[in-house]
Amino acid sequence: MTSFQTNRIIHGEAAAQMAQMPDRSIDLIITDPPYLVGYRDRHGRTVANDQNPDGVLPAFPHMHRVLRDDSYMILFCGWSAIDSFSTAWTQAGFRTVGQIFWRKPYASSAWHTECRQESAWLLAKGFPAKPVAPMSDAQEWVYSGNRFHPTEKSVDILAPLVRAYSRPGGVVLDPFSGSGSTSVAAMLAGRQYLGIELDESYCSHARNRLDGAARYRRKAA
Repeated sequence: MTSFQTNRIIHGEAAAQMAQMPDRSIDLIITDPPYLVGYRDRHGRTVANDQNPDGVLPAFPHMHRVLRDDSYMILFCGWSAIDSFSTAWTQAGFRTVGQIFWRKPYASSAWHTECRQESAWLLAKGFPAKPVAPMSDAQEWVYSGNRFHPTEKSVDILAPLVRAYSRPGGVVLDPFSGSGSTSVAAMLAGRQYLGIELDESYCSHARNRLDGAARYRRKAA
């Protein structure tokens, strides 16, 4: 097993990289994996492995193993493949303890209904203590603009999750890192971070974002 280092973005496949990480080394996982829906945005951008369950679902046992006992994972997940995702997280050992909804002021798509919300599942390994200040399960959406990634989450969405469900100095992992928003939110909240991303160009962008966030934090200190 390689030495465990935090505060970095790793280029590679999620399950393979987590296989090299020590047991119970992570305090919180926040991740937004491919939804397995074949997503394509209005610019024609796609998400790697979004039509490949074997590139996503095998990560769940590794996420459970590396997470500390009695800790949380927050999983953004669309409804259309929820049967596959919920089976994977349940078989890995996670318990479902909540769901958080963000209300959008616009419809991101329309099918049988207009899609005006984003949701994430609050999952637990073991029995975590209740947060000091639990988040409301109804939140207002902050749009990132998706400038750097087709499904980019705003740091303003992620930062409250980091603060509510991890302790200062803890390690926050995002094994489907994308443009690095989770890691930026973790750094700005005084946590350590670790991101894993399959697309090398997004790794480079995330590292640049984190360098900028580190400079901002130093100036603000």
